Amino acid sequence: MLASYAWTSGSGRPVFFKTRSLAKSAIEGGKVHCGGERCKASKEIRVGDQLQIRQGFDQRSVEVLQLSDQRRGAPEAQLLYRESEESIAAREAAAAQRKAQGAGGLISDGRPSKSNGGRSFVFAMSVIHRRRTDWL
Repeated sequence: MLASYAWTSGSGRPVFFKTRSLAKSAIEGGKVHCGGERCKASKEIRVGDQLQIRQGFDQRSVEVLQLSDQRRGAPEAQLLYRESEESIAAREAAAAQRKAQGAGGLISDGRPSKSNGGRSFVFAMSVIHRRRTDWL
């Protein structure tokens, strides 16, 4: 089953998802494709199947090398699949681009002071008051 494969690793690092429930939710949510098509969690996978897995900002394209019916440690779990070179390069390029952009362009001097908080409260109240009076 696909959900079991996506979670097969033991302690340490999971293959792709920390719990089987998370793996099933991702599959049902369309984040895991097998052979380029959306699939169900109960799909029987075979050696040689191509999986596309989206996790957060990253997308992996992996080939199934072996199947395991037991949870094992991370080193053994990593032998079950091989990620394509293109997938690795694309993930690294996307990570570098995100890192270069910084924290999403947010610039902050830290926590707001009392006066800053008061100014934002007055502004918010003026916006609310304008909205209320617009329809009167």
